[in-house]
Amino acid sequence: MTANTTPESEGTQRLTPDVVVVGAGPAGCVLSYLLARSGVETLLLERNATLDREFRGFGFQPYVAWAFDQLGLLDDVLDLPHERVRKAHASVYGRRYRLLDFTDVSPREDYLLLMDQPPLLALLVERANEFETFSFRPATAVTDVRREDGRVVGVEARDRGAGVGLEVESRLVVGADGRYSTVREAAGIDAGLLESELEIVWFKLEDASIDVTTQLRVGESGILVYAPLSDSVAQCGWPIEKGSYSDLRERGIEAFRRDLASVDPDLRGTVETQLGGFEDCSLLHVEPGLCDRWVDDGVLLLGDAAHVASPFGGQGNSLAVQDAVVAHEVIATALSDAKRSDGALPAERLGRFEERRYPAVERVLRLQRRTESFVTGLLLYGSRVPRRLRAPALRATFGALSLVGSSPLARRQRRLLAYGPDPPRVDTSLFVADESATNTD
Repeated sequence: MTANTTPESEGTQRLTPDVVVVGAGPAGCVLSYLLARSGVETLLLERNATLDREFRGFGFQPYVAWAFDQLGLLDDVLDLPHERVRKAHASVYGRRYRLLDFTDVSPREDYLLLMDQPPLLALLVERANEFETFSFRPATAVTDVRREDGRVVGVEARDRGAGVGLEVESRLVVGADGRYSTVREAAGIDAGLLESELEIVWFKLEDASIDVTTQLRVGESGILVYAPLSDSVAQCGWPIEKGSYSDLRERGIEAFRRDLASVDPDLRGTVETQLGGFEDCSLLHVEPGLCDRWVDDGVLLLGDAAHVASPFGGQGNSLAVQDAVVAHEVIATALSDAKRSDGALPAERLGRFEERRYPAVERVLRLQRRTESFVTGLLLYGSRVPRRLRAPALRATFGALSLVGSSPLARRQRRLLAYGPDPPRVDTSLFVADESATNTD
């Protein structure tokens, strides 16, 4: 996007895209691709120097595969290292129970996709870069939004790679910069964080002998959750009581390894060689949230910047992609109906995005909170059950859940998890002809 780049002064550049998207996560990359393909001058800014960084969301619900199929990208996505999970199970004190079965929710996209995010994001940026209307600037941190007459009209940023400051003037600023969104804070929108009593210790194991259809294991020492990323790599999570990580570290890494191996004996050799210390782990603060508003004059929030999903249920990535699909239609339509001289897109034109997505997201978050409450109860209050009754009680609970899983109500719940309550279809009618949009440089 060189035509709208102006040297303002030494060490400063002025950019004038239609839309500046802040944050190259799933929401930002999908939206940028959709807008660029629709002929919208789009600038994507990412504060990190590369996309190859640690992400905590690995699950992509069946909706995401459906959306990528509409874009003609699904085959490319499935060429990346991944696992497809159609049926998920829990192992409770060594006994196996069915948790989920996606085979009856769709004739085609009947699987949960598990994969590392960086290769997927790189693919989306690569495809978006085929359009002359797209530009990507990594290592570029947004420091503030720019305002005129109370409206957001762009951002101020610093490109560390080029060593220049950026003054970006745009019709719309999209905050896709995650749970600690700079755009949201600068726009004066509250994060709406909800209380949680849990944190999760994350760690990655390679060459692990893990059954990809078993996503949860419960034992005397705790709860272990899995996100297999390929046939030899798995992301693992160990839920703990909020504020207790220092106690876990004080017990030492050897005690932690013993806890893990007691829940899944197949991991014994792997954790001995790959968990050398707590530096191989990271702590995820479970902080779900829901902003009370997602749009204002010249600004729109989506993904974790607007709503932070609980990690239980693997909904964050799917919600982000659904946000991007709806935002694409709203933004592209609003831009086509207005002249650039009209300035920032007004909140009343952007409000359709919030009106459609807010109820759907709120419903999914409520479902996740129920799951989180169940896990919280196991961790915080399970020890109150006499030891001799603990395993039988939990097996009975999971056995009942497995039986209920075959009911019509459970199938509706699975479809809700897989596609959301209001799955948006990609509006491909907004795409411009490929031959007029493709960047051949």
